[in-house]
Amino acid sequence: MGSGASRLTAPKVIYLLINGNIERILITLSCSSCELHNLICILSNVSKTSNVFITDVNGLHIPCSGSMLANTYNTPYTVTVKPSSESSEISLIAKMFESLTNQINDTMKTAELKNELIDRIQLLEQRLIVECDRYNELDQIKKEIQELRIQLHEKKTAFSNSSMGRPYLGNIRLSNDGVKILELQNLPVFEKYTLTQSTIDFLKKPTFDIWHWEPNEMLALLEHMYNELGVVEEFNINPLTLKRWLLSIQANYRNNPFHNFRHCFCVAQMMYGILYLCGLNNDFSREELGILLTAAVCHDLDHPGYSNSYQINARTELAIRYNDISPLENHHCAVAFSILNYPELNIFANVSQEVFRRVRQGMTSLILSTDMARHGEILETMRRHLEEGFSMNKKEHRETFKMVLIKCCDISNEVRPLSVSEPWVDCLLEEYFNQSDREKLEGLPVAPFMDREKVTKPSAQIGFIKFVLIPMFQTVASVYPIIDELMVTQLKSALERYEKMLAEEEDMKRNSHLNETD
Repeated sequence: MGSGASRLTAPKVIYLLINGNIERILITLSCSSCELHNLICILSNVSKTSNVFITDVNGLHIPCSGSMLANTYNTPYTVTVKPSSESSEISLIAKMFESLTNQINDTMKTAELKNELIDRIQLLEQRLIVECDRYNELDQIKKEIQELRIQLHEKKTAFSNSSMGRPYLGNIRLSNDGVKILELQNLPVFEKYTLTQSTIDFLKKPTFDIWHWEPNEMLALLEHMYNELGVVEEFNINPLTLKRWLLSIQANYRNNPFHNFRHCFCVAQMMYGILYLCGLNNDFSREELGILLTAAVCHDLDHPGYSNSYQINARTELAIRYNDISPLENHHCAVAFSILNYPELNIFANVSQEVFRRVRQGMTSLILSTDMARHGEILETMRRHLEEGFSMNKKEHRETFKMVLIKCCDISNEVRPLSVSEPWVDCLLEEYFNQSDREKLEGLPVAPFMDREKVTKPSAQIGFIKFVLIPMFQTVASVYPIIDELMVTQLKSALERYEKMLAEEEDMKRNSHLNETD
C-alpha cells in the first residue's frame, strides 16, 4: 500500500493547448476526472457542464483523468470544449462520470477500495472513449464537407474570373519553386503594334483608360514604356528577352478579380505617367527609372487573392516561410527574382554584378513597401523629411520618396476618372467577399471591411480616401505641386461622390424602416 500511495501522489506535468494557448498543469494519479474536468473548464472559460475532449498530437483520444501520461511543451494535448447540448449521449455519460467521481471522493478515505474504484473508472473511461470516437467521426465528416465546399467555392471563383482574356502563351512549365516558365521552343511573341502618337501621349497621363486594352496590347504598351524611358538602352536589354520576360510576368499573375495582370499594368502605367507628369524622368537616373518601373510590374506577382491577414490567421505556407512578416510582398519579390534567374528571361543579364545588386536591393525595398501594414511608418518618415527640408539630393529622402511613389501608384485607382475607377472598386470588393466567405467557412477572423453583410461600396471607399489616399498624395504634392491640381482634386471629388452615395443609402434604409413600421 505504501508504494501505491506514493504513485498516486507523485505529480505529473501536463501541457494542454486551450483556445490557442498552451497551459501547464500539475496532476497526480489520485486526481479525479471531475476535478480535472472542472479545471479545464475554468481554463477554457466555459461552463462546467460543457463536454471536454482531449487528443494527442496524433489525434488520438486521451481520457480526462489522472491516469493521462505526462507530455512536453512541444507535444501538448489539444483540448476541445463543446456545449453539453451538442451531444446528449456524451452529456449523459459525463454526468454519470461526475456522479461516480463524487462517490469516489467520498470513499477514497477507505484505502482498501482504491483499486476497485480505479477499475470502475477505467471501464467508464473506455465507454466514454467509444462514444467520443463516434463524435470524432462525425466531426471529421463535417470537416471533409467543409473542405469540399471551399474547393467548390474556389473552382467557382476561378471559373468566373477566367473571362479576362489571355494571349496564347505556348507551352508553360512549372519550375521547382512553382514559377511558370515559357518553353523556348516555338516561343510566341505578342503582336507588334504600331502605336499612334495620341496613344503614346495618352499613356503618359493619369487619366489613361486601362479598361480599353487587351492583354496583348498591354504587353506592347509595357514594352514601349521600357524603350521610351531609355531602360532598354541603359541595361542593354535584348528585345527578345524583354518580350519573353513580359510574357512570363503575365503568366505568373493569377486570374483574381482584382490582383491580376490588368492591375499590374494599371500600377505600371500610373508609375510611368507620374514620372512624366512631375518631370521625374529627368530627376531620376535611367537605372532608377528601370528599377521603379520593374518594381511596379512585379509588385503583385502570383498574388493568391487572399490578404496577408488571411495568410497569417490561416497559417499558410507563405506565412510560415516568411514568419508572418509581409508574406505576400516577400513572395512577390521571390517570384520576380526566380523568373530573372532564368538566362532566357533575365532582362538584367548584361549588367555588372554591382548594378544587379543595386537593382535587386531597389526592387526589393520598393515591393516590400507596398505592404499596407507599413503605411503609417513610411508616411511618417516622409513627413519627417519634409519637416527637415526635403531634398532629392539626400539619399534617405530620395529612397523614402520612391517608396511613397510606388505606394501611390499601387492604390491610385480613385485618382482616375469615375468610369475607370469605379469598376476597380467592384473588383476589389468581389475579392474581399471571396476572402471573407472562406474565412467564415474556416472559422477565421473576418475584417468588417471585407464582410459582404457589413460593407457597401461607399462605406468601403470613404474612410480609405479620406484617411489614406488624400494624406499620402498631399505629401507627394508638397514636393511636386502638380499632384495637388491633377490628383488630390480628383480624390476630393471622389470622396464627395461617395459621401453623397452613402447619404442616399442611409435615407433609403430609413424610409424602408418607416414603411415597415407603418
